Amino acid sequence: MNAPEQPVHIVPPWQGDGSHRIPFGVYTDAALHQRELERLFYQGHWSYVGLEAEIPNPGDFKRTVVGERSVILLRDNDGQVRVVENVCAHRGVQFCRERAGNRSEFVCPYHQWNYDLQGNLIGVPFRRGVKQDGKVNGGMPADFKPEDHGLTKLAVACRNGVVFASFDHGVEPLEDYLGPDILHYFDRVFDGRELVIHGYSRQRIPGNWKLMQENIKDPYHPGLLHTWFVTFGLWRADNRSELKMDRHFRHAAMISTRGQGGKGTVTSGVSSFKEQMSLNDDRFLDIVQEPWWNGPTAVLMTLFPSVIIQQQVNSLSTRHIQPVGHDAFDFVWTHFGFADDTPEMTQRRLRQANLFGPAGFVSADDGEVIEFSQSGFEQKPWHRSVAELGGKTAENTDHMVTETLIRGMYAYWRRIMEA
Repeated sequence: MNAPEQPVHIVPPWQGDGSHRIPFGVYTDAALHQRELERLFYQGHWSYVGLEAEIPNPGDFKRTVVGERSVILLRDNDGQVRVVENVCAHRGVQFCRERAGNRSEFVCPYHQWNYDLQGNLIGVPFRRGVKQDGKVNGGMPADFKPEDHGLTKLAVACRNGVVFASFDHGVEPLEDYLGPDILHYFDRVFDGRELVIHGYSRQRIPGNWKLMQENIKDPYHPGLLHTWFVTFGLWRADNRSELKMDRHFRHAAMISTRGQGGKGTVTSGVSSFKEQMSLNDDRFLDIVQEPWWNGPTAVLMTLFPSVIIQQQVNSLSTRHIQPVGHDAFDFVWTHFGFADDTPEMTQRRLRQANLFGPAGFVSADDGEVIEFSQSGFEQKPWHRSVAELGGKTAENTDHMVTETLIRGMYAYWRRIMEA
């Protein structure tokens, strides 16, 4: 059962019914953050929890989160993918402390209540008491039923090897949740081929979790902030591109085709552009077109509220947003490829992964500016940010000179949070 919501007053309020002026309080209000968890993570939404390739065998598990609630992604003895809450039904202990592993059952260390791989309670020490001096001491009451004390089981949706979960068993089907336009780009990456895990990167970023959703819905900054992108042409405002949202404006895809880089009108006065920069190891630009791309060299999807799916040239990853209070989040990258990749393609994916992650040539910039943003919000919580590049409304576009996706996300946010 979810905790009852507390009344929340956003200070300062939004201006009218638009979403182009975002109050700083959206990022700094701790009570508002709790409301977000209830409405955006624990009700009415699917959250990413992992890839089936991370749990290939019966008994395999991975500890992860939905919102701020610890959960376990696992495969049971019948091969079924399940997600259960990491909270013992007895005294509330987070019993699973390992990040991943293999178990035939889960045992709480405190009082050793144990659960099968479906989350059912199968053992309670001293349930029938202890015999001593001809009598039975203690034991659970006669009306105690193990079937009433299993782990909380989440709704689970798997599509082409990607696993989503929800505490809300009445949530709409995953395909409806994503919508046809976003589902098209989802299936472009996850087309049913067997996935292979290449590794993980993890970092804690001292900023509000929505800032990472914004960052990957923001085509304005990449050609200005990221030296690598603007200099070598991987992501610039003059690249051929499209921005697409689902009908609710909660999910988005930024779609781009790499240009030639070099000097041009979009580099004039841009301090991050380094015309004389060259690579000591030019294999970082050893980019091979893959047939499944169907044109674009990069598609970054933001699936609200919890995950980013990245295809940036040959580098592939999911990026899991895990809130930690209103002013920080853990960011977990899962780098992957396909079982039918050649050894050369695997090496290429791993090499290009150095662009991303906590120390990536590109992504390190994002973590730093998110921290700077949060510091500014905390300093001036009565103020607001401006997201008006390209207008004040939200719609799909065929260019990147716009903040339409950010406006779309906050239009959706307002509909859910202010209902």
